[in-house]
Amino acid sequence: MTISFEDRVAIVTGAGGGLGRAYALDLAKRGAKVVVNDLGGSRDGTGTSDMAAQVVAEIEEAGGTAMANGGSVTEPEQMEEMVAKAKEAWGGVHILINNAGVLRDKSFAKMSVEDFKFVVDVHLNGSAICTKAVWDTMRDQNYGRILMTASSTGLYGNFGQANYGAAKLGLAGLTKTLAIEGAKYDVKVNTIAPIAGTRMTEDIMPEAMFEALSPDNVVPAAVYLVSQDAPTNTIIGAGGGFFHAAYVTMTQGVALPQGERNAEGVAAHWDEITDRAGEKTPQAGAEQGAQAFAKLQALGS
Repeated sequence: MTISFEDRVAIVTGAGGGLGRAYALDLAKRGAKVVVNDLGGSRDGTGTSDMAAQVVAEIEEAGGTAMANGGSVTEPEQMEEMVAKAKEAWGGVHILINNAGVLRDKSFAKMSVEDFKFVVDVHLNGSAICTKAVWDTMRDQNYGRILMTASSTGLYGNFGQANYGAAKLGLAGLTKTLAIEGAKYDVKVNTIAPIAGTRMTEDIMPEAMFEALSPDNVVPAAVYLVSQDAPTNTIIGAGGGFFHAAYVTMTQGVALPQGERNAEGVAAHWDEITDRAGEKTPQAGAEQGAQAFAKLQALGS
């Protein structure tokens, strides 16, 4: 079955190059009308350029429909204006891919508070601002597909990227809550953790790896996750033709009796607390409390 985006309107942030450009081109090829958003700044978030307009030209030359937008994802008014223009031109917004990002890598000891805040602002707050700008529209039309961009750094950690990792894991958490809140309106929200060679990673990856990890190999997962039949509340890693799922799990855990509810008791039962046999993947935060209550009830019986 061919996945089509005819009569769909998509916004892709950070779409002037790399992953965002690849997403925009594929969505347009499949029939979507695409807003190509990009400030056109450098990797550290400084400067501007006409990168978005260049991608729009590519789409139009291939017979697609697109418009450029140079607004900053960290400015709510600019994102609201972007959404308003898309609705005015095309009648709605059905897809949002939050892809805009910056890097200011340093070890935490050398990282300034300003650089920490800036990276979190663009990735995490920027994605929330863009999502807020489309949220009411998607709820009102009873349809929406939103994709957040996490990272292996956020999921698993990486030296020199404390700011980036904090933002990226935050996006996975944002996804989980919005997937719950959007469910009754057919607004599905997912997270992708790309492995890709882009201008963000070109001097981090070995050359052979950089060439093998074309953004085009991430596109299949991203496009599926914003399609009509997409799942919701998933974390999918993708790169080089490799695709995997990632989960936040919870062990069965242990309920300690009154006399052992101290640091020594936790130490004594550490192996049981961390035993992964029978672990589960909660679908909502309330499941943690429910499991704790059940264990405590059993302890008292």
